[in-house]
Amino acid sequence: MGFRKLFLVLACLVSATVVAQESKLKPQAKVTELFSKDLTNLAGKEGLMLAVEYPPGSSDPIHRHNANAFVYVLEGSIVMQVRGGKETILTAGQTFYEGPDDVHIVGRNASETKPAKFVVFLVKDKGAPAVVPSN
Repeated sequence: MGFRKLFLVLACLVSATVVAQESKLKPQAKVTELFSKDLTNLAGKEGLMLAVEYPPGSSDPIHRHNANAFVYVLEGSIVMQVRGGKETILTAGQTFYEGPDDVHIVGRNASETKPAKFVVFLVKDKGAPAVVPSN
């Protein structure tokens, strides 16, 4: 991953952590980059695969990806919702999709006692941040 991409991802994660500490929110998700690849047949696009671990009771701030985001739940259960859509509870083996114009208004672990893990595959503009805060 390029330095700029790494910096942008880290900046988003750090700002989310600071907000969580200041407002005493529940634990934040741990995001790990698994793979990044330029999509040479799609000019200016790249694929980015992330692993996300939600501690028990964890939730995300409202955000968007400005990308096509494909989610696959590995373990536990998560709650997802995009603006205008209905809240969905997903368990291991289930999937979720967010489009480039979607605003992710609910993203959280469905359990207060068990962790949840999922993989996200993004198709996005090359060099663009993976997560963008929204309201």
